[in-house]
Amino acid sequence: MPYYIENLKLALPLMVAQLGQILVQLADNIMVGRWGGENALPLAAVSFGGQVAALFFLFSLGITMGLTPVVGELVGRKRTEGVGAWLMIGVMLCVGLGIIRMRLQLALQPLLFCMGQPVEVVEAALPYYRIMAYSIPPIMLFASFKQFLEGLGNTWISMVVLLGANLMNVLFNYLFIFGRGGCPELGITGAAVSTFLARCIAPISVILVFLLNKKYRTHLIGWRIGMASRRMLRRLIYMGLPIAGQIILEASAFVFTSIMMGWFDTVAISANQISNTMGNCSFSIVLALGAATTIRVSHAYGARDYQKMERSAWAALHVVFAWNTLTAILFFSLRNVIPTAFTANPEVIELAAILLICTAFFQFFDGLQNVSIGILRGLQDVKIIPLFSFLAYFVLNIPIAYLLAFPLGMGPAGLVLACSVGLFTAALLGIRRIKRDIHRLKAAQAQQEAELAEGNKAARM
Repeated sequence: MPYYIENLKLALPLMVAQLGQILVQLADNIMVGRWGGENALPLAAVSFGGQVAALFFLFSLGITMGLTPVVGELVGRKRTEGVGAWLMIGVMLCVGLGIIRMRLQLALQPLLFCMGQPVEVVEAALPYYRIMAYSIPPIMLFASFKQFLEGLGNTWISMVVLLGANLMNVLFNYLFIFGRGGCPELGITGAAVSTFLARCIAPISVILVFLLNKKYRTHLIGWRIGMASRRMLRRLIYMGLPIAGQIILEASAFVFTSIMMGWFDTVAISANQISNTMGNCSFSIVLALGAATTIRVSHAYGARDYQKMERSAWAALHVVFAWNTLTAILFFSLRNVIPTAFTANPEVIELAAILLICTAFFQFFDGLQNVSIGILRGLQDVKIIPLFSFLAYFVLNIPIAYLLAFPLGMGPAGLVLACSVGLFTAALLGIRRIKRDIHRLKAAQAQQEAELAEGNKAARM
């Protein structure tokens, strides 16, 4: 029982922060949907522009996640002197990647017209997509500080900063989408402007925390150039690239699902956005549990306390399964009510209710695969994760989605239902790998203890 409580205590600030972020997404979609009324185009444009932009952002964000297990292991070993050098390396890498990704996202705008989407949806999405590109560098700067703090075991600072930024985002949404308070009525573009401003507020706030708080200001000692090294940069990339690869492969399955939705019509895109948004609401808690599990496992891994590491890992899997059981029941029970909060279009409401049933079904596997990946990150066993994701999503999920939706005639429901196959496969492979890693670590520790005992016995003789 203590392991469940300790995991939840560490995850609580992350849950609040993730919920804050997802509520902003929820507010974006509700406000844009209400601004459009019965017209499904605005919600479809935000869905398409946001999904494609997310691919660029998530890959860059994945690189920062390598910072948490590296710093967490040092904390577990009580070797935190000069740990600020890792922050410096993380900031330089993440901001550099953010700028590269921003330029790439802007350069690839013409490709949006080659994805088989309705032309009016792409044209409406372009301003949103463009402004979201400019928001990548500042949020990457914040992410490097956030992952560093999580490696130290502090999840409260990023929670407070994100909540403040998210509240500002919702306020800016109200001002710029509807044109309140003397601001221009920008509609879809207003949602992107709001996100950009909020993403600028977050890094400024966290940097101020570091400068004003003596405890964290000491880590800035590591900003001396001589304390960083190419070896540290290579290790961070070594840890971060497989994590980024896994994230981008998983996200691609959902993005391709959204793109294939566009091969039907605007109604399908809008309905899918509603079910996606609700799935993301549930997944925000899953993400928090996964991040907290990475911290707990990395600290125990650094301390070589494999019993604590194992119990923390299984406790996290039990908690996430219970959470997803609850959300699945809610999605199924409220499938006809939830869509009415987003739109007044009766066709979108009817289809969204069907897609919510499919979303409810894959909830179980989604939580298990994410937390299992969080455990593997804590164990620094990340090289295998992209292979698992490739098999789960590109070999199985996407082809099965196409097969169900088009040749077998299941339509949009087939696209969403196929996600269950990919998520189940990723969860199964991840849990099997965890069992293997824990067995290997405990066996190696037992062998070392036996050799030490034998050595002590020989010395006494």
